[in-house]
Amino acid sequence: MRFARLPEPPYWSVIFASQSKAEDAGYVETAKRMLALAAAQPGFLGVESTRDAEGFGITVSYWDSLEAIDRWRRDVEHAAARAMGRERWYAAFRVRVARVERAYGFGPGHA
Repeated sequence: MRFARLPEPPYWSVIFASQSKAEDAGYVETAKRMLALAAAQPGFLGVESTRDAEGFGITVSYWDSLEAIDRWRRDVEHAAARAMGRERWYAAFRVRVARVERAYGFGPGHA
C-alpha cells in the first residue's frame, strides 16, 4: 500500500484507466521512465497506481494546476510513450481530469 503524500486541496488529478493487451515488451521500463519524468515536472505532486491480474489498471497523478498537466501532456517523450501505448500496450484507455476539492482518510501517514 502506497499513498501519495499530497498537500491540502485544491489540486488536480489525471485519472488514467487502461486495459492492457497481452504484449508488454518494453512496457515496464517505459512506465518507470514516465514516472521518473513526470516526477521531475514542475507542478507534479504525486501518483498512485494499481493493475489487476486481468490487466485493468488505474493510475492517478496529482498536479498543482491545469497548466502543469498541459505541460506534461505536451512533453515530447511522454507523447511518444502515449503513441506506443495506443499502438502496442493498450486495448483501451480513458483519461479523466478532475479538480480535487476535498480529501480525507485515516491510517499511517495521514495527517
